[in-house]
Amino acid sequence: MRGEPPAWAPGPAQAAALLEEAADLLVLHRDFAAALERCEAGCDSLGPGHGHGHESFAEVKCSLCVVGIQALAEMNRWREVLSWVLHYYNVPEHLPPKVLELCILLYSKVREPQVMLEVGSSWLRAHGNQSLPEFGSLLELYLAQVLLPLGRFEGAEELVRGCAVFDSEQQLEFLSTILESRCRWAQQEQARSAAEEQQDPATETVLGVLSQKLLTMLTLLRRALRSMSNHFCLLPYKKMLLATFLLYLVVVRLDPASPTSLPFIYKLVQLFRQAWAAVLSPIHRPPIRN
Repeated sequence: MRGEPPAWAPGPAQAAALLEEAADLLVLHRDFAAALERCEAGCDSLGPGHGHGHESFAEVKCSLCVVGIQALAEMNRWREVLSWVLHYYNVPEHLPPKVLELCILLYSKVREPQVMLEVGSSWLRAHGNQSLPEFGSLLELYLAQVLLPLGRFEGAEELVRGCAVFDSEQQLEFLSTILESRCRWAQQEQARSAAEEQQDPATETVLGVLSQKLLTMLTLLRRALRSMSNHFCLLPYKKMLLATFLLYLVVVRLDPASPTSLPFIYKLVQLFRQAWAAVLSPIHRPPIRN
């Protein structure tokens, strides 16, 4: 199904046929790359003059873009969606309401609503779009999915007040929604700050306890080393170090439960015994006094 599309006659007939084929590839065959190719071919066949012109041409082009957006999303190429549709509509103000709605929902779902900040603002501020029946629902969607999640409350209020198509009651309703969102945002910020303030003293307390324990351990270790040095000052240091190192290997570094460790442990124990016997040989023993 991914072969070259047939050589249709240029114009709306070719675009409509490519739209039907793209929809079949998307829904029935799940061939998203081929569906995207058909959508691109259909939009190219309409040319730049049909996007905002005759109603039937505009509808076909919009449907091609909707299928193309879905194909890009299925292929996890959602980052290309906005640039892809703007390639066929040139400026954000010319985007069909359905395409703009789909883009807002898509980038909100992938948690990157900031991508639609400029595009949505440009579309909503265009006077030609404010007379469309979908304008109110798109403004509400833009507020709920883009501006308010990003904390752009001033921009939201300015956008609502600048729309002459709303009466005072509609503006008051939108401004009330913005105010509620601002209050929730402030409460969340306060809760987050309080949680951070509570976490810092707890962290300092834990670090203080750990530091005190470490200091105590170092003090005990120093006393133990001093006591050992007093008891073994008459013994050769090299042999004692060797014996201590062997004991460390046996007790700490090796896993006694492992079968492969048993021969090596046995040899180390023998070496340790020999070293210990050498350390405690009669030559190094202190003289016996009557």
